[in-house]
Amino acid sequence: MQDLLETLQNVLYNCAANPTWCGEVSLLAQKKYAREGYLEENYHYFHLRDSAGAERDFHFHEFDKIVLLLSGRVDYAMESIVYTLRPWDILLVPHHTIHKALIDKSAPYERIILYLDRKYFDRLMPDARLFGCFDRADERACYLLAPDGGQRAPLETLLGQLEEALRGGQFGAEAMCDALIVQLLVLLGRLGFSDAADAGGEQAHDAKIDAVLSYINENLAAKLDVDELAARVHISRYHFMRLFKAQTGESVHAYIRQRRLMRAAHLIREGMSAARAAEECGFADYSAFHRAFTAVFGISPGRLKK
Repeated sequence: MQDLLETLQNVLYNCAANPTWCGEVSLLAQKKYAREGYLEENYHYFHLRDSAGAERDFHFHEFDKIVLLLSGRVDYAMESIVYTLRPWDILLVPHHTIHKALIDKSAPYERIILYLDRKYFDRLMPDARLFGCFDRADERACYLLAPDGGQRAPLETLLGQLEEALRGGQFGAEAMCDALIVQLLVLLGRLGFSDAADAGGEQAHDAKIDAVLSYINENLAAKLDVDELAARVHISRYHFMRLFKAQTGESVHAYIRQRRLMRAAHLIREGMSAARAAEECGFADYSAFHRAFTAVFGISPGRLKK
């Protein structure tokens, strides 16, 4: 971990001098964090620039995540909605929320990503409801903020100050970083109650697919067949699969698998045995469940429980 922290600190020092190198090294670090799904610090900040971007399958984290697109073209599939991001759009990804970036690799891709330990900041300011932006997004079932030109200026200033503080070397740098992240969360909370929460960002959305998604999530232990799901909303198998992929960014089978695995992980964290959780989530073969769980989360069901 210490080596990783030193690498990331070097990334911050070298961003201005060599943007391409910065993007490549940061992506390696980000991949490690994303694979493990856990954050061992109070926060971590990435400013990534590259011409490709590393795509991962659907996954979730134990921490909250903020994504701000600076340039490039990317869609984000979150739960049952695909968001098309424009420059300066902000995506709020609460912990345990399944998501996946769908990157157009024909254009340079620059973004800021911030991982946050909610418990740390709640202890820091227990009555401030700093994560109100995430709570508000959950209430609205919409996780995209699209600040206008006037709202971007303070955001840009704040992020510049945060990057400067992260370079360290000055008195009180750590305290300054904490203070700036608190300011950022307050700013995002205000955006969540403004027009920014209702503007920008195209969402692929279909009422029939919404109904199927609700049915899937309420019946994960049952046998879920594509033909049966299509019949429930009175559309052909082909049309159903096309609409489903457009809205979720994933095939029906892959989506069901991810939802089952996420639900199983939740049950195991709550104290249920891995075998029982597998059964409750529709896995008839425990060996297949164990392999799929470990492949997706990078940790076995037994280790997660510990």
